[in-house]
Amino acid sequence: MKLSTQTDLLAKAFGYEKAIEIIAESGFDCIDFSMFPMDDLNHPFYNEDAEEYMRTLRALAESKGVSFNQAHAPFGFSGEDELDFENKVLPKVTRAMKLSSILGVKIIVVHPLHHVAPYKGNEKMLFDLNMKFYRALIPYCEEYNIKVATENMWQVDRNRGYIIHDTCSTASEFNAYLDELNSPWIVGCLDLGHCGLVGEDAAEMIRAMGNKHIKALHVHDNDHRADLHVPPFYGKMDWEGITKALADIDYDGDFTFESDNIYRNMPDEFKPEAAKYLAKIGRKLIDMIEG
Repeated sequence: MKLSTQTDLLAKAFGYEKAIEIIAESGFDCIDFSMFPMDDLNHPFYNEDAEEYMRTLRALAESKGVSFNQAHAPFGFSGEDELDFENKVLPKVTRAMKLSSILGVKIIVVHPLHHVAPYKGNEKMLFDLNMKFYRALIPYCEEYNIKVATENMWQVDRNRGYIIHDTCSTASEFNAYLDELNSPWIVGCLDLGHCGLVGEDAAEMIRAMGNKHIKALHVHDNDHRADLHVPPFYGKMDWEGITKALADIDYDGDFTFESDNIYRNMPDEFKPEAAKYLAKIGRKLIDMIEG
C-alpha cells in the first residue's frame, strides 16, 4: 500500500517545488496535489503556461522518487454557483482535472454539490443534481484518463450550530450514488474523519461500502465535534478498528493523509520534521492494515 499526503499547507509555506522535496524526503511514496487555490479564476493555474509548469512539477517529483497519485479539485462554491454548475463549477473542476492528468494523477476528489440547501428534506433534489453533475464529468474523465472520486460530506445545523449528516455521509447513500452512476470513472473516496463528525462508525462504514466502492481515502482525526484535520491518534477515531476494517475488505487503494493541521501555526523550520513524523504514523497504520 502506498503512502501519500497532500500539498496544501506545505505548498502555502514553501511553494510547490519545496513541498514536493519535503514530502519525498520525509518517506512518502506519493503526493496528493491540492488544487484549492483554483477557486480563484485569477490563479496562475489558469494561465497558458500552467500546463508546462505541471510537467515541470511531475519531472521534479519523479527525480525525487515520488509520484502524484491523487488530487483534490477546488470546492469553495456557493449554493448559487452549484445550481448553475455548468457555468460556475465545471470550468474550474475540469481545468483541475486536466492539470492533474498532466501530473500523472489517477484519481481526483470532487466534492458533491451540497451547498444548495439543507440536507434534511432535500435528499432527492441533491441526489438528482449530483447525478447530472457527475455524469457531466465522465467525458472529461475519458479525455484526460482520470477517475473522479466523490466524497462523504457534513454540514452544520443552522439553528443549533453543530455538525449533522449531509450528502453521502451514510454508507447506504454513498453506495446508492455510486451504484446509480455505475461508471468505472466515478469512484468513492471515504473521508474517515467525516465519518466520525456525523456520528457514523468509520469501521462499520468501510465494511458496508466494501472494496467495490472505496477506491481512495482521506485520512485524518478529530474529536467528533469539529473538522480538525489532525493526524491519527490525536483525536477520538478508532484506528485499530479502522485498520482492521480496511484489511477485512482487502482495500487496495492508497493511504492518503489529509492531516495538514499538524503544520498550522508551526514555525516553518519545524515543518519538514513534522512531515517525517506524519510519514511514520502512516507507516504504522499501513503495518496495522497489512499485518
